[in-house]
Order: sequence, then C-alpha cells, then structure tokens
Amino acid sequence: MKDTVIFDLDGTLADTGADLIAAANECFRVLGHESVLDPVADKLTAFHGGRAMLRLGFSRIGAGHGEADVDRAYPDLLAYYGENIDRETTLYPGAMQAVAALSETNHAVGICTNKPEGLAETLLQKLGVRGAFGSLVGADTLAVRKPDPETFFEAVRRAGGNPARAVLVGDTETDLRTARAAGCPVILVTFGPEGRGVARLSPDALMADYTELEDLVRRLLGQAPA
Repeated sequence: MKDTVIFDLDGTLADTGADLIAAANECFRVLGHESVLDPVADKLTAFHGGRAMLRLGFSRIGAGHGEADVDRAYPDLLAYYGENIDRETTLYPGAMQAVAALSETNHAVGICTNKPEGLAETLLQKLGVRGAFGSLVGADTLAVRKPDPETFFEAVRRAGGNPARAVLVGDTETDLRTARAAGCPVILVTFGPEGRGVARLSPDALMADYTELEDLVRRLLGQAPA
C-alpha cells in the first residue's frame, strides 16, 4: 500500500467562498433581504458550512429567527449552490501541480471533505480535476463526518493507501481534530480563510504555498529525499 496524502476541499484545494456566500445570499434575497453576507468578510463562516452561513445571516436580519428558519432555507441553499457551483470558484495556485507531483512519486491522493459528496463530485468534475484523486469521501458518504477519523481512514483506503502512513492537508480546526483523532500528521495551509491564524492550532506543519507540499510530506512521513 502506498504512502498517502488526503486533502480537504473547500479552503484547501479550492477557494469556494464566493459561490457559497452567493448561495446563502440568494436565500435571503428571496425573503426580501439583499446582500446579508459579505463574500470577503464572511468567508471564514462560509467554510463552516451552509447552516453556519444561514445562522449568521438570520442573526443580522433581526430577532425572531431560529433553527426552524435555517432548516427551511437549507435545501434551497443547496439547490442554488449546486446550480451555480463554479461561477467564482478557483483552485489555489499550484494545487494540481502538487497533486500531480505526489502521484508521480507513487503517493496515493484523495479527498475528505464535509461538503456533501454529490456537490463535491460535481465541483471537481466542473473544475476538470476529479480524475486526479483516487478517492472522495464527503459529509454524507458515511454515517459520520469529520472530525470523526473514520472519514479520513475511508478516504485513504479508497485511494489504495496505508492509513498508518498518511498525511491530512487542511485549513481548519476540524481538519486538525480529524488528524489528531486518526493519529496522523496534519498540514494546515495559511492561504485559506483564516490565513496564518491557523498557527494557533499547532499543526505538524504550516504551508504557505503548494510548492512546499512534497518536501513537507516527505519530512512528516520520514521519507528519504527524492
């Protein structure tokens, strides 16, 4: 079995914030409220999921809104997002070159995300990169989701890798908690929505640019230099 690198998707491989915010704002627009969320200032909330965006938006609209409103709006958010999933989304610079370099050096690569699997599959297909990854485990692939380590282990297994020799690359505390639960090294990127703020989490490594990835993986897995 191969040494393996598993990636988070939103905020790690792709900057999806603007399209996520647009989907939430569409829900509020239907209710008569324009641009409740800001695509820049509220990007970190966007990467915590659709319900988090809706909660924030409803809190700004005013009192009298609760989880029932979030539950009603959530299916509409998913539907709108699914139809407009790649309008503004872009892959982070160098991401796919780094993935290709890992594959060329006999590493298995996969994705473990808390995005619903169907939406993640659609996005990767639209971005033209689905074939680069040996696995995709989403929020609803299993009965559990990150930070449950089983999601990570399943992504490794489906990629043909060895769970005992795998690294997780992510951008949030959820990714760090997943890695700690799985007993694997974690690299957190500093170009995601929280920037260098992720240093507070004390990951095994920080990554400012994808050109650093291969060397970091080799160090964390104790591999000899290429």
